[in-house]
Amino acid sequence: MKSYIYILAVFVVLFSACKKDFLERGLLDQMEDEKYWTNEKNVRIYATWFYPSYFNGYGQAWVWGDYFYQGQSLNDDFAPVTPPQFTKVVPATDTSWGFRFVRRSNIMIDRVSKMSSLDAATMNHWLGVGRFFRAMAYFRLVKKFGDVPWYGRELQMTEEQELYKPRDPRTLVMDSMMKDLRFAAENVRAVDGEKGLNVTKWVVLAYMSRIALFEGTWQKYHANNPTKAAEYLEAARWAAEEVMTKGGFNFSNTYRESFNSLDLSKNQEMIMYRRYATGLVTHALMSYVNGEGQTGPNKSLMESYLCTDGLPVGVSAVYAGDKTNEQVRTNRDPRLLGTFNPELRPQGSIGRYNRLGVSTSGYATWKFLNDEQRDRPEGASNVNVIHAPVIRYGEVLVTYAEARAELGQLTQADLDRSINVLRNRPSDLATKLPQLQIQGGLPAVNGKTYDDPKRDPSVPAMIWEIRRERRVELTMEGYRLDDLRRWKKLDYLDMTQNPDLNRGAWINKAEWAKPGGGSWLAAGIVLEGGGQQGYILGASSAITHRPKPDPKVYLSPIPLDQIKLYSDKKSKLEQNPGWTQ
Repeated sequence: MKSYIYILAVFVVLFSACKKDFLERGLLDQMEDEKYWTNEKNVRIYATWFYPSYFNGYGQAWVWGDYFYQGQSLNDDFAPVTPPQFTKVVPATDTSWGFRFVRRSNIMIDRVSKMSSLDAATMNHWLGVGRFFRAMAYFRLVKKFGDVPWYGRELQMTEEQELYKPRDPRTLVMDSMMKDLRFAAENVRAVDGEKGLNVTKWVVLAYMSRIALFEGTWQKYHANNPTKAAEYLEAARWAAEEVMTKGGFNFSNTYRESFNSLDLSKNQEMIMYRRYATGLVTHALMSYVNGEGQTGPNKSLMESYLCTDGLPVGVSAVYAGDKTNEQVRTNRDPRLLGTFNPELRPQGSIGRYNRLGVSTSGYATWKFLNDEQRDRPEGASNVNVIHAPVIRYGEVLVTYAEARAELGQLTQADLDRSINVLRNRPSDLATKLPQLQIQGGLPAVNGKTYDDPKRDPSVPAMIWEIRRERRVELTMEGYRLDDLRRWKKLDYLDMTQNPDLNRGAWINKAEWAKPGGGSWLAAGIVLEGGGQQGYILGASSAITHRPKPDPKVYLSPIPLDQIKLYSDKKSKLEQNPGWTQ
């Protein structure tokens, strides 16, 4: 008993001696500025908070990233069974109307600017990173909603007048973003840590070219503001050219190897990529390609790929037709072969092959499938580990070509340093696409001009070809809907006027009969015309077909809860045109 008394007495003395220090410790779930913002290591840790959102690649676990997945079929590339529709009514709430990322960026900018421990170059690097993150946050907001409040500093909860201020004009926000991106391009390091895994000057410039191209074409086709359009398109051109001439990027691998690799660290196309590792960070994209049912590509996308003579299918002498998958793949752009499976895989046919998934259109994507991993545990479920491109050189090249064309300045030299570099990348095939030429403002191959019979007559022939190049280069990577929006071409999604959106592969049901009776095809497969052979229809019921979109959907509606919140604060948040509440 006496020993317990002694122990208690010692504890009381010790506690009395240190209770002052103990009680004055900061809360463990809060970050104290004066203790945290003291060194570059902590700034770097803070910056990594943005990475999973801005650079999510193939996503994580079962959460999808920016690339190919079923929910991405609101465009003219896919033939889904139930075509997704545009928003029809103003939602009660929408988490994408939010400024959390803006606030986090502003906190970073403010705190870094006060760090006496950093030299000027280091401080400007991290200020540039913070301003880059702020521009990225605002790009998401502007793309979706148009005018939004611009917050160039950290606000306090007591600043209600600022917190609930009206939306600022789109051009004010975009001009402010471009200032952020210019500062970042001038100050962020060209090299920082492992190549391809951190924000560098080249990452900033690549995203700057993407953002400026979006806004330049928006100003041209939506706002009818040629001055602003030229300003942003020139910024896109400049940023892309900086990457092209000074970044040291090139093509060291085939097209498919940029998407199905277990190691992208040596791939010279990668400006930034996301690294995955078994048991640490994994994703589920490859399993969707490998064993699950896919929303397949449609006839419109398959026919957008050129033939090996460099001509569209409608005028090419070497186009073999589309009545078999072998014909579709004969004499075609190597990127088609690197994107789509050599076998047709209509629904119900998985037992015929014993591996890989099936598709709503019969055409199946394998761009993201690693052949060595397909039969291993990493090839299924949510434990995939192939690395994901975040932003790559191929996008920068098509951005450069489009910016020059939209400015009316495209030359043969521009094509030779952009589109023709893409066509000359390493390939498993001996034949590569001929070089694209420009003659009298028209596209040409081997000295002869051509015009795609399926060209939208409102789009000049040369711009049509550059848009085609962008579509096939970036297919399944999450860009198509944004491209159609900025070009003011959402009418391409009208399934009545564009029936190829709902057409898949041509099949003859007799060729899918099982030797012992029955069919490899799912009972629900419907062919156009209702016969035994024809194009597979993605959506068999016309009731589900997507009509011509209402022009108001170019911008999303402001959610009702935000409008009410403003009203409660005696302020007013204007709704986007065409949306009623």
